Amino acid sequence: MNVRKRKLVLLVAGCLALFAACKREQAVSSSSGGEKDWKASGPFHIGIVTGTVSQSEDDLRGAEELMRRYGRASEGGIIQHVTYPDSFMDQQEVTITQIVTLADDPLMKAIIMNQAVPGAAEGFRRVRERRPDILLLAGEPHEDPLVIQGAADLAVSADFISRGYTIPWAAKQLGADTFVHISFPRHMSYESLGLRRQIFEEACKDLGITFVFVTAPDPTSDVGVAGAQQYILEQTPQWIQTYGKNSVFFCTNDAHTEPLLRQLLQYGGMFVEADLPSPLMGYPGSMGLDLSAEAGDFPAILKKVEEAVIANGGSGRFGTWAFSYGFSVSSGLGEFAKRVLEGSATLSSSADLYAALGEFTPGAKWSGGYYIDANTGVRARNQLLVYMDTYVMGRGYLPTTQQTVPEKYYNIKFNKPQ
Repeated sequence: MNVRKRKLVLLVAGCLALFAACKREQAVSSSSGGEKDWKASGPFHIGIVTGTVSQSEDDLRGAEELMRRYGRASEGGIIQHVTYPDSFMDQQEVTITQIVTLADDPLMKAIIMNQAVPGAAEGFRRVRERRPDILLLAGEPHEDPLVIQGAADLAVSADFISRGYTIPWAAKQLGADTFVHISFPRHMSYESLGLRRQIFEEACKDLGITFVFVTAPDPTSDVGVAGAQQYILEQTPQWIQTYGKNSVFFCTNDAHTEPLLRQLLQYGGMFVEADLPSPLMGYPGSMGLDLSAEAGDFPAILKKVEEAVIANGGSGRFGTWAFSYGFSVSSGLGEFAKRVLEGSATLSSSADLYAALGEFTPGAKWSGGYYIDANTGVRARNQLLVYMDTYVMGRGYLPTTQQTVPEKYYNIKFNKPQ
């Protein structure tokens, strides 16, 4: 072999070796769960999509807090806020368009959606196709875990597994003998809500509490929010008469919460915490409270709400989280995204996420863990379930986060309604 041919062979061999080494490096990175470096190299914007005031006020207020702190993108700040429609089940394309349009901004580096209603996964998928550089975070996803996990870089949910036990446990501490669960077929088809209902039933049986399921109209149906709320106003006194004043009531929809609380305070009954807990969730409207002077100050809000509940005879019978879950997730995920883009937080660190949430919940205890699929036993890397201690008006905190949730509840498999 002449010198020229020998050099050519060596060059080809070297290239093949380099290619093989690169492939091996990629394989090692993939198998070890190597994380993308999301740090922004220059100025960036963060988009946040929430519901409207009528469907999820706390989520929207969290977005407003981000704009207050960091400014609107249209005015030289970094936050751009849009809302999805109230009738999101019938207008999923509108929801998807709202998400995707945010990606038209060349400075957009993160998109947050809270709540991540149906359409979020598809919206995220379309953004990913166009802009793989955008960080995608989902708060309280409505779509099945495997669906949202495949679309979002991180999903955060209220811990529907642990709370399936801790809410009936708290009801027992309040002296409840009956647990009345209010929902409708659409919510029961969601794995997070349907599985939690199954855990509720099992926990109630174990704790010696009678479990009752009642159906109410879906606010996204033809009756709308107003019709759904009117139904709750009319039915709650009858439910209390049927099941007794030592019944704890729980509803899965935010719009149902205010009329439910109004009637429970008037006719009796008990309430541990909302589906997405907050001292702002239902309480101010149910008692006609003006909290404009306390806006954004959750300790002051809780104090005023508690005083009103006690004045209405609800001491020791009504609870909440001391800080709004919806507000905390909107603002906390925005803060977390900002820190990840700035390089001061890591996407895969639950401690970094808790720290970002804690920025808006001083003194509150968070707990949780990564979602485990009951059918496969596989722990998700990008869906974190979180919860906080329950605060009972006139009584103080229950040590909810200190409770050990029996392992059996994590093994209950979701039976999706047909």
